[in-house]
Amino acid sequence: MDTAFFGSPRGICIYSFLLRRSASVYTIHLMLIRKAHIYRLYPIDEQEQKLGQWVGAVRFTYNIALEQRRDWYRPGRTFNFASQCREVTTLRAEVDWLRDVPVHPLQQAIKDLDRAYMNWWEGRAQAPQPRKRGLNDAMRFPDPATFDFRRISRHWGEVKLPKLGWVRLRWDRDIPGTVKNITVGRRAGIWTVAAQYEREIADPSPSTLPAVGIDRGVAVFAAVSNGTSIAPADCGKKALKALRRAQRKLARKKRGSNNRRKQVRRVARLHARVARARKDFLHKASSHVAQNHGKVVLEKLEVRNMVRSAGGTVEQPGRNVRAKAGLNRSILDQGWHGFRVMLGYKLAERGGRLIEVPAAYTSQTCSVCGAVDAASRISQSQFRCTACGHEANADGNAAINILRRADSPVLPVEGHRAKRPREAGTRRRAA
Repeated sequence: MDTAFFGSPRGICIYSFLLRRSASVYTIHLMLIRKAHIYRLYPIDEQEQKLGQWVGAVRFTYNIALEQRRDWYRPGRTFNFASQCREVTTLRAEVDWLRDVPVHPLQQAIKDLDRAYMNWWEGRAQAPQPRKRGLNDAMRFPDPATFDFRRISRHWGEVKLPKLGWVRLRWDRDIPGTVKNITVGRRAGIWTVAAQYEREIADPSPSTLPAVGIDRGVAVFAAVSNGTSIAPADCGKKALKALRRAQRKLARKKRGSNNRRKQVRRVARLHARVARARKDFLHKASSHVAQNHGKVVLEKLEVRNMVRSAGGTVEQPGRNVRAKAGLNRSILDQGWHGFRVMLGYKLAERGGRLIEVPAAYTSQTCSVCGAVDAASRISQSQFRCTACGHEANADGNAAINILRRADSPVLPVEGHRAKRPREAGTRRRAA
C-alpha cells in the first residue's frame, strides 16, 4: 500500500491499492479523509460539575508532568511518556478525586506534553508552559470503545462518556464516517465535543475548473485575478467597541471577587462570539472559491513574522508602535492562515490544487510589462505603472502576478535597490 499524506491539519491522505479480478489488474484510488464535527453540549448541573472536575484533573496532570521534566530532571533520572503514565497509575491509586477521572484523558495529557517538547526541540514552537484554567479546559478520549453517539430527535442527540453516561448535545449534522476519538472542551462557559472521524471516498479526478490567483489584504480580504473580490468581514473590528467597554469594566473589578469572575466570563463570551463569526466567514469564503476553481494560487505569507510587535526594548524602543499594533490587529482579524488551511483541504477533496508562491514584489510588479517599481503603487487601491502607464486596481494587479508565478519559475529581481527595479528577462518599454 502506497500512502501519501497532505500537509494539512485535517489529515487528508490519498492511497491506492490493486484489485485483481481474473487476469486483469485494476487500480482503485481512494481518498481517506479525516475531519472533525463539533457539537455543543448541554449537560445537566451534576454532569457539568463533573466535567469541570475532570478537565481540572487533566490540567493538573499536564502541569505536574511538566514540572517533573523541567525541575526534577537530573543525570540518571529521565522522564518520558511511558514512565509518567506509570506514575499516573500509582497516583490514581492514592488520590480519590484523581481516581474518579477516566484514565485515558490523563494519559493523553502526558502525550500532549510529549508532543509539545518535540515541537520545541525541532524549532516549531516555544518551550512548553503550564496550562491555565479557562484557557486549556479540554480532554481527549482516544478509544472508540469508551464512548458512543446516538440521535434522539431531529435536532438533538447524545454522547456517552465513560463514568458519566449520556450527555445531551445539539445535533446539527450527521457523522458521515467512523469516529476515531473525541475531545470535550469548554470555552467561555460553553461545553462542546469534537468528534474526529474518517471515511473513504473515491479519489476525485483532476478538476477542469479555471485557475485563479488571490491576493489577501486588509482593506479587501481577497482580490481575485478574474476581477472579483471578497469584502472583509472585520468581525473583530465590529466588536472592538464592546470589547473595550468590557475590558474597562474588568479592570475596575477587585481581584478575586465574584463580580470579576462574572466580568471575565463576559469578556470571554465576546471573544468566542467573534471567533465563531470569523470562522463562519472563512468557511463560506473558502467553500465558494473551492467550488468554482480548480487551481488556486496564494502568496506564501509568514503571518507570524508579519504580526510581531514593534515595541522594541528599553534601550532601542520601536517606532510607530501604535500604528503597527493596529495593523497587526487588522491582519489577525482577517484570518489569513485559516483561509489557507480551509482552501487546502477543500480543494483536495474536489480534485483541485493549492499552490503558494513567493510574495516578493507582487504588489509592485506591472502585470502588463513586468516592470517592478514601488512608485507604481500610488495608493492602497491604485496602481499606475511608471514604465508603460498601465492602470489597474492594485490588489487585482497583484493577483494576476501571483497567478503567473505558479506557471513558471519566479524570476529574480534585478536592481531591487535601484529606483526602478525590474524582473530579469523582462524589457521596459520606451517612453
